[in-house]
Amino acid sequence: MEEIQTTEETKMYLTENSKSFLKETAKWAYFLSIMGFIGIALLVLLALFMGTLFAKLGSLGGGLATMGALGGGFVTTIYLVFAVMYFFPVYYLYQFASKAKAAFATDNNEQLNASFEYLKSHYKFIGVFTLVITILYSLIFVFGIIGGIMSAM
Repeated sequence: MEEIQTTEETKMYLTENSKSFLKETAKWAYFLSIMGFIGIALLVLLALFMGTLFAKLGSLGGGLATMGALGGGFVTTIYLVFAVMYFFPVYYLYQFASKAKAAFATDNNEQLNASFEYLKSHYKFIGVFTLVITILYSLIFVFGIIGGIMSAM
């Protein structure tokens, strides 16, 4: 068994089952992080493509001209912002997986601790992001109701 944390009161060890679970978790985290990086690359490509597409809509005339004139740069910017926001949790997940795999390959406690630090950062980012999105949706909901009431008067 491998010692993780030592205090005067408790000692915590990784059992073979725990090691096996963590190794499998690291493999899946690695797979998901690679898929995440591919998703980010696709978002960046879509940002460039959609920006060009919306810009071309402006040259068609009619109602599409307004959408194209306003949307080209805006859509590109939104897609790039999503790609940047998506990068950080994927990066943290990748670092967790890489360092965990290296820790088990070399029986290195420092690598294992570093991997858990990245896992903590991953979940912290996801938690804060979820909180921000929940607050944003709540505000949109409240202002939507207020707007509906005001328009009905």
